[in-house]
Amino acid sequence: MQLTQLEKEHAKRVRSMLSECMVLLKTNGDFPLTEPGKIALYGSGARNTLRGGTGSGEVYSHFTISVEKGLERAGFTITTKDWLDAYDEIMKEARQAFLADVKRRAKEHHVNPVVEGMGAVMLQPEYELPLSGEGDVAVYVLSRICGEGNDRKAKKGDFFLTDTEVRDILALNKQYAKFMLVLNVGGPVDLSKVSEVKNVLLLSQLGALTGAGFADVLLGKKNPSGKLATTWAAWEDYSKIGEFGDRDDTRYREGIYVGYRYFDSVGKTPLYPFGYGLSFTKFEMESQGAELCGEIVTVKLTVKNVGELSGKEVAQLYVSVPQGKLDQPKQTLAGFVKTKELAPGESQELMIAFALSDIASYDAETSSFVLEKGVYVLRLGNSSRNLSVCGALKLSKDVVTKQVRHCLGTTDFEDFKPEVTEEEKLSKDVTVLTVDPKAFEVTKVRYREDGDVDPELLDFSDDELIYLNIGSFDQSEGQFGGAIGNSGRMVAGSAGETTGVLREKGIPVLSMADGPAGLRISKKFWVDEDGAHSVGNVMLEGLADFLPKPAAFLMKLKGAKRPKKGAQIQSQYCTSIPIGTALAQSFNMRLAQRCGDVIGREMEEFGVDLWLAPAMNIHRDIRCGRNFEYYSEDPLVTGKIAAAITTGVQSHRGRGVTIKHFAANNQETNRYYNNSIVSERAMREIYLKGFEICVREAAPMTVMTSYNLLNGIHTSERRDLIDWVLRKEFGFNGVVMTDWIVDGTRPKDTANPEARASRIAAAGGELIMPGRKSDFDDMKEALKAGRLTRKQLLINGTRLLHLLRRLKEE
Repeated sequence: MQLTQLEKEHAKRVRSMLSECMVLLKTNGDFPLTEPGKIALYGSGARNTLRGGTGSGEVYSHFTISVEKGLERAGFTITTKDWLDAYDEIMKEARQAFLADVKRRAKEHHVNPVVEGMGAVMLQPEYELPLSGEGDVAVYVLSRICGEGNDRKAKKGDFFLTDTEVRDILALNKQYAKFMLVLNVGGPVDLSKVSEVKNVLLLSQLGALTGAGFADVLLGKKNPSGKLATTWAAWEDYSKIGEFGDRDDTRYREGIYVGYRYFDSVGKTPLYPFGYGLSFTKFEMESQGAELCGEIVTVKLTVKNVGELSGKEVAQLYVSVPQGKLDQPKQTLAGFVKTKELAPGESQELMIAFALSDIASYDAETSSFVLEKGVYVLRLGNSSRNLSVCGALKLSKDVVTKQVRHCLGTTDFEDFKPEVTEEEKLSKDVTVLTVDPKAFEVTKVRYREDGDVDPELLDFSDDELIYLNIGSFDQSEGQFGGAIGNSGRMVAGSAGETTGVLREKGIPVLSMADGPAGLRISKKFWVDEDGAHSVGNVMLEGLADFLPKPAAFLMKLKGAKRPKKGAQIQSQYCTSIPIGTALAQSFNMRLAQRCGDVIGREMEEFGVDLWLAPAMNIHRDIRCGRNFEYYSEDPLVTGKIAAAITTGVQSHRGRGVTIKHFAANNQETNRYYNNSIVSERAMREIYLKGFEICVREAAPMTVMTSYNLLNGIHTSERRDLIDWVLRKEFGFNGVVMTDWIVDGTRPKDTANPEARASRIAAAGGELIMPGRKSDFDDMKEALKAGRLTRKQLLINGTRLLHLLRRLKEE
């Protein structure tokens, strides 16, 4: 294996970040180890360590270092090779049974097995294997796979541990002098049955170097400093108020009470709370008081390392908003900051600042964001459940901070409201600062229907304007130029391209590659006069087993070309970075920006213009199959990390990101046709806020709408979402594209309609991807019938033209 210099540089950079993405859940001082030696290694993730999830989250790097390989390279002797070999055989048998079940379900649902199998979770099997490894140290690596296209299940082998996993973990905890449970997972699992284990590390899924990163931590070369971006709890303690997994309609009855907002407000104690994470060293945190300047609140603090090892800590600031006309969660994260690497005995002075208008609540009755009168309590600490009051703010009257327009539809239910608890009494030594209501300026959003038209487009025919509004497709076959996520010709294995039929008019083509854990393009490719062609299938590479005649069917489905005689086979391996949830666990915007810089540099190297990431949907329910791609249950963490990685990518001239999936895309079940029914308040405060933060702080070049419907209308067809909220309220000044709308995805038993290209364009969607002749025909018919106007096509085309110039002329 010969790595390029770029691969080596990026591998080194990414490895240095990994410990910040790991979360130490429990420790008794047995770890880290002082030197390598004999080690008994067990578990599903020991040899087959997962670097990420499936679907668009997959990345093809040159190598993967498993936990087994990482420990051996670090000098350990694995004493359980027989156990690992035997477990491999058990997994092979379980895989065959799983494939047969997927094919059976596909037949029942009247869909292609590839569609049924995409992201499907194979439950971990039960097994009977002896625990006979030598040594005083044992590690059990528990893994869970999840991915695009299917949701997780509250079953043993997925969210729950299997009986044999529980049995062996508890046995190893007693059998070995030093034992660590390592979680190679993309989301929470229920650890309530193994609570007696004294050392637990959330390794997460950290890309190709996951095993190397673990070895660094086990030997104390690195100290884990991550914090949970999602609450971990026993199954029975998670909220069941809202619906999840319904095929047609999913009601978000829980309203704003998502994640820690729910747990804290109803008084339930999770296993591990939001923001929680330990270290191999210890820290002390002390507030230096709060200051108020206009509407800007600043809390100064000092963090000191009082332990024996170097490490980093995260300070978190929460605000308890007074109950008034609007119900409020017990507390909301308002800001956070991470220390530098602190040596033993070293201190660092820090500050956390936020604008009060950023924590304003949405009043649907008046269509405004408001700060209600009362006392706002500030709490500082290192998790949502380890906080001390550090100040308070008093507002004498209600203040409107932003006046908007009612939109996004209505629900057929009232949002959940927890019982109001007695207002907290502050101690006399808490400083209460008075907020001047006159310090706020009311933002009044203008919703004027506008849209500039570039003179260059005035002589374009109607057909040419329609082509500009649609991704590249094969006009002879009526479909886009390849399989889902593998249709590009400029870059082999890229997800898609803008139209190429207007090159003679000087309109360049943009190449797009999937994400969000790196660039998802082909490992191997060849080039002829028609462009670059993949060797194999990027999107369906892991799904061929679901097909009746894999090779022949795959070639037909993809429209792939065999390499011509004498064609040179080239390679383009990319860096696999940590999954989105792991990046968020770092609570480090600089780290996220450095990851974005890695991606942007590889976009330059391989000719990719747009990265179809970051993915920003909220961890509404721990069963969502794509949560591993998403950052957090909290919109502030989501927005800040997304803004940082966006900044990193777009610091490279001519490279842009596509933040997605806009919006309320929180389950994979029937994802193309599911209708998310959500209140306007919950949308604005939870599901849209992260997007707003990213847009305002980092100016992403494109936004991708989601597959789902929102209150009865596809998000891609909602002008109020695309134009009113995104453009007018958030100030977005780029291009809006759809997710990949393709044929053959509609189940016969779904009640909701398909998204239509003409309605998308009329709503202000500039780019319908990946492009089909049926989209062209639909738009042409709508233009003729008056359902779509030439003026709107000119406006859409102008925005796309401006993006092309920004990317191609920079």
